Amino acid sequence: MGNDGGSIPTRRELVKEAAKDPNTTQVKETQIEKLHYYWSHCAWSQKPLIPPIVSDSTGNLYNKDAVLEFLLETNQNEHGSDIASNERTAGTIQSLKDVVEVHFKIEDNEEDHSKAQSKEVRMLCPVTGKRLGPGVKAVYLVPCGHAFAETAVREMPMGQCLECNEAYSPNNVLPILPVSAAEKDRLRDRLSKLQSEDLTHSLKRAARSGKKRKKTQLTKEAEPAGATAESTGPELGPKGTTADLSSAGIKNQGTASLTAKALAEQDNHYKRRKMEANENLKSLFSSSDGMAGKRSDFMTRGFSIPAGAKR
Repeated sequence: MGNDGGSIPTRRELVKEAAKDPNTTQVKETQIEKLHYYWSHCAWSQKPLIPPIVSDSTGNLYNKDAVLEFLLETNQNEHGSDIASNERTAGTIQSLKDVVEVHFKIEDNEEDHSKAQSKEVRMLCPVTGKRLGPGVKAVYLVPCGHAFAETAVREMPMGQCLECNEAYSPNNVLPILPVSAAEKDRLRDRLSKLQSEDLTHSLKRAARSGKKRKKTQLTKEAEPAGATAESTGPELGPKGTTADLSSAGIKNQGTASLTAKALAEQDNHYKRRKMEANENLKSLFSSSDGMAGKRSDFMTRGFSIPAGAKR
């Protein structure tokens, strides 16, 4: 053991050696182990991949139910889910339009009961019959989502899927779990180009761009209305202030000012009608004829004899 009187250790045995850089073989083994894991497990939930399986713009594979749970958590808790999104999905998934369902040909394991009991899904190329995984480079087509071996896509006529006959472009042939830096750069360039064209990974129109346009149009329309309302703001009553309306749920300042002005005018009109209809209030005030009679004295007022009086 050392230092117990039985042996005298040297400095070389006591001092730790510096870590050596892994060689090419070790790097490949580590890379294959990592690919084997992500070919059989969801990149988000770390659970085994079970159809339906989806992929994002970077080529990672996810369980569709895990993506749905992630999007629901994003709507409920924005701050916490954004941190998780940056760590696991790199911010590439904002809606279901940012993923494409990948259609794999699944190997039947009914004869082999030991394989049937395992949860690992074996995916095959429908053209070559090879098993897709770390040893075979695989791609999928956008927007149909059918997966093939890369060698089969090279030999098939470009522009039409062999499974569904749907048209596609060479730029929409995406590698699954890319390894090389050139493939990753191509995927990033493709996504940036689609975003400049207001499109998502699935080649669908981005929904958030339309909402931004509507929001800007509403703010432009509300700005002149808010300016006129602010100029007439001091004439409003205490119940028609913008602070009361904003606390009631109206956040737009221009809309709140116009609503406050309309409520104040309605309140004044209601008070005037109430005073005119109240006869008790009328009796408190005398008319102009009554005032003229009071101002005249008994000499100029005149004398009238009642019709029923005796003469």
